Amino acid sequence: MAKANKSVKTAGKAASVKFGKTLPKGKPLLRAIKGGKNGGKPAPAKSPMSKSAAIPPAQSKTAMMKAMTPKPAPAVADDVPVIALNLDPAKLSPAMVAYFKKCQDKLGFVPNVLVAYAFDMAKLETFVALYNDIMLGNSGLSKLEREMIAVAVSSQNRCYYCLAAHAAAVRQFSGNPLLGEHLVMNYRVARLNKRQRAMLDFAVKLTASPGSVEEGDRERLRRAGFTDRDIWDISSVTGLFNMSNRVASATDMRPNAAYHGQAR
Repeated sequence: MAKANKSVKTAGKAASVKFGKTLPKGKPLLRAIKGGKNGGKPAPAKSPMSKSAAIPPAQSKTAMMKAMTPKPAPAVADDVPVIALNLDPAKLSPAMVAYFKKCQDKLGFVPNVLVAYAFDMAKLETFVALYNDIMLGNSGLSKLEREMIAVAVSSQNRCYYCLAAHAAAVRQFSGNPLLGEHLVMNYRVARLNKRQRAMLDFAVKLTASPGSVEEGDRERLRRAGFTDRDIWDISSVTGLFNMSNRVASATDMRPNAAYHGQAR
């Protein structure tokens, strides 16, 4: 027995050298292993269901499901920073102070595209004037039709900012959330009338291959009921969003988070 005890002590000493002294002081290898009634063996793992017996039968299933349901990860702000460029904001002109306030009062926020342009008052005021003239001014195209062009063009260019902002506008003007989703994904699957389909076919062709547009394309618009002035306006909306899509993509412009939930 003396020899056996000596072997046990020797083995214990070797184990302490192997597992204790090779670690930094005060940092045991296995923190979960504790002494006590189990003689140094790890305590059996407790089942997450072990408390269910103490819960009344009627409540136990609900309690178990709550315990097993993972908590959602906290949302990460998607619209900060507004762009990937470090451009110091300029002092807003009186006209832009009033315009930003109007946006805040009407929309509940200032669109990030305006915030992005606010490093230069001349550029901001020019953009606002051009946008309002093309998208909100007098035209044979309805506001919905202009927003539909904006989304179809932005889908062709895969512009995150313009798709989020203008799909929300399509949902609002049409009262049809599905139309907004169809135009984002592929306008050809949307239930469009002949006028709308001809308009979007022209806008997408002008976006994808402008050099291939010819008289036959304009004639198809005329047959669908558009005047020559309407064709100018379709082209202007298409041109505006091809420019805006490229600026937004080049600067990683982020749409306001509010757009995603509007008119759903």
